[in-house]
Amino acid sequence: MATYKKRGFKPQNKVEEQVVEEQESATAEVFSTLDESASKTEEWVASNQNYILGVIGVIAVAVLGYLAYVQFVEKPKEASATNEMYYPQQYFDQAINSTTAKDSLYNLALNGAEGKYGFLDIIDEYSGTQAANLANYSAGMAYLNMQKYQEAITHLEDFKSEDDILGALAKGGVGDAFMQLGQAEDALDYYEKALNHSDNNFTAPKFLYKAGVTALDLGDKSKALTYFEQIKEKYASSAEATTVDAFIGMAKSTK
Repeated sequence: MATYKKRGFKPQNKVEEQVVEEQESATAEVFSTLDESASKTEEWVASNQNYILGVIGVIAVAVLGYLAYVQFVEKPKEASATNEMYYPQQYFDQAINSTTAKDSLYNLALNGAEGKYGFLDIIDEYSGTQAANLANYSAGMAYLNMQKYQEAITHLEDFKSEDDILGALAKGGVGDAFMQLGQAEDALDYYEKALNHSDNNFTAPKFLYKAGVTALDLGDKSKALTYFEQIKEKYASSAEATTVDAFIGMAKSTK
């Protein structure tokens, strides 16, 4: 479509005059509509100014409140919880390395003594901190070693970690607890979760071995063979590989 609104342009006939008039009218209508919309927007803002300022204020207060919480509540809480972990962790380490009085040491680690917190206190008092999360792992392992399997399951399931080693050990620990409770199917499920969590050289052969033995116990020789062969193929230098041939033979047996 040709345009007639050029600098210095003068209509030469009535048709051109009509086109120019229509273009000017349309342009004027557009600007009028824009002015009207702007006016309505200004009126809405003016009439709702208190509401708008209130919303902005609420958002600002929320952001500032969160930052203050992190700085003055969350960080000090995390630091305090981490400091409290030192005392029970000492008893936990002693229990692992001790040949006697293990349960007494684990009890001290769990419940504390001499006014000091144990793992269970840290879990209750510092909920939501990384220290409390780690305390769940240590408490679960303490209960597992004390043969209190249901308590071990509870705390190890509450522990959350993306760490290759700790995450796999926690899931495998739940598997061990279920195995001791005579729930082999649940045990196998958690051994497999440990394997899916990480295939590192430290935990993978351990839980492949336990998964294979458990599968054998459940009568699933095919699954057991798969796990044992993975140890032989991928983790030949592991301690589990030294006896895996005998288990492969058992898994291949038709009897």
